[in-house]
Amino acid sequence: MIKKIMVSQPKPANKKSPYYELEKKHDIQFVFRPFIRVEGLSAKEFRQQKVSILSHTAVVFTSRHAIDNFFNLAKELRITIPEDMRYFCVTETISLYIQKYVQYRKRKVFFGATGKIDDLIPAMVKHKTEKYLVPLSSVHNDDVKTLLDSKGLEHTECVMYRTVSDAFTQEEVDNFDCDMLIFSTPTGVDYLTKSFPNVKQGKLKLGAFGPATAKAIEKAGLKPSLVAGTKEYPSMISALSDFLDKENKK
Repeated sequence: MIKKIMVSQPKPANKKSPYYELEKKHDIQFVFRPFIRVEGLSAKEFRQQKVSILSHTAVVFTSRHAIDNFFNLAKELRITIPEDMRYFCVTETISLYIQKYVQYRKRKVFFGATGKIDDLIPAMVKHKTEKYLVPLSSVHNDDVKTLLDSKGLEHTECVMYRTVSDAFTQEEVDNFDCDMLIFSTPTGVDYLTKSFPNVKQGKLKLGAFGPATAKAIEKAGLKPSLVAGTKEYPSMISALSDFLDKENKK
């Protein structure tokens, strides 16, 4: 019987979140506890990359973290971002977040629909003369670089933030009483096994968002009970709802 589930992400700000609907439907409790946190690079660390923000005419944002750390670094470096700077975002939600720092103007902001960088390419190709800056996490691959290179776009990737472990306290370890853990990233699995080096699955159920996270669970010698982000279960909510229907009827 599943009664308490820990989810490795921040608590939803929206009270109408589907997680809360699941709580009522299945009479369970969700505990939202991020396993990682994002930490911005200092101005000194950023300067070591020898990247000039003002040498670029457009910025590509793949997350809110990228937006926060771009503008925070600009402030720390005492750089005034030009009003004609263009912004290319992987989703509309991320593009609207820019309003936190600058006035939102549609002629300056472009966004995709799928959340993938591929969806932004047509808009970027239409602005082929732009010099693109791509803020990234310290943990990233070369997919964006390879894609932009293939389209002949002038661009610079730079690291502006990193993910670090939000370690469990000894009290949290001693009083852990959840029946299930939901991981959103492979990194979260790594950090959990560091906090619980002697973790044994036993009756504990594990959920993963995406095949890569599921593989990380298996690599840790554990077994995922459900995998979301698939064709059958595109969202974690749909996967959890079906899983709880079956599990709590046993």
